[in-house]
Amino acid sequence: MNRRLKARSLARRRGRQRPDSGVSGCVVVDKPVGCTSHDVVDRVRRALGTRKVGHAGTLDPDATGVLVLGVGLGTKLLEFVTGVDKRYEGEVAFGVETATLDAAGEVTARHEMTLSPDGVAAAAAGFVGDIEQIPPMVSAVKVDGKRLHELAREGKEVERKPRPVTVARYDAQPTDDPLVYRVEVDCSSGTYVRTLAADLGNALGGGAHLRSLRRTAVGPFTLDDARSIDDIELAPVRDLVRHLPAIEVDSEMARLVRNGQSLGPSPGSGRLVVLDDDQTLLAIYEVRDGQLRPAKVLAGQ
Repeated sequence: MNRRLKARSLARRRGRQRPDSGVSGCVVVDKPVGCTSHDVVDRVRRALGTRKVGHAGTLDPDATGVLVLGVGLGTKLLEFVTGVDKRYEGEVAFGVETATLDAAGEVTARHEMTLSPDGVAAAAAGFVGDIEQIPPMVSAVKVDGKRLHELAREGKEVERKPRPVTVARYDAQPTDDPLVYRVEVDCSSGTYVRTLAADLGNALGGGAHLRSLRRTAVGPFTLDDARSIDDIELAPVRDLVRHLPAIEVDSEMARLVRNGQSLGPSPGSGRLVVLDDDQTLLAIYEVRDGQLRPAKVLAGQ
């Protein structure tokens, strides 16, 4: 699709379309507070008249911000978005711990704490770099085939293995409340900002929880790209992989790509978007064993 298409227009024409009418693309939503990521998926499905909608990374119900969705063929490209770095802003409330590590959970402990901006900033800097996190019990991580939040609802707590994550930035600034700090976090996919908040409280000799959270970027997708759930836009499928370098191939090479064949040796590494001479997205290729091989072929689907 070569132009942006208003979802409202699609919804008006939905009566003339079959349920899965072949619409494909990318949708970036500014998720509102109080709904799940799956709720957003359902809204987009209804608006666009298709079941083929998925998202590239869950946001908690109380969190807001950038949620990237793929539609139709776009769902096949979500794997290339899920693992990108994320950016968040939020508030950490010190002196109170909760069962869920955020404001939605039951209070489990209270602490008398005296903080200084320099002390909080120094403690936050201690979490920058390659670290290990223990996932919270209220999370989508699976243990023995069952999601942790399902076990938590049953009143169970199980041992969780630490997971490696990378925190590129963890800035903390004071607010008018001496026990509340604004934080900004740049981190790898899979990082729990709730855990960063709780661990920061522990590092300062007490406890803390995440009072609010807003995701401001998912890789190249920012709040400038995001639209209200009531005013979504469908962008081209190619937008989902705009963070990857692209190459254009001639008709002979395009034939090889459509057949999922290797494009020969490559001295580089990483992934490439492959386009034909009409700028149509054909496939995503990656370097494996020194050869440029297909990771996902879209041509002909």
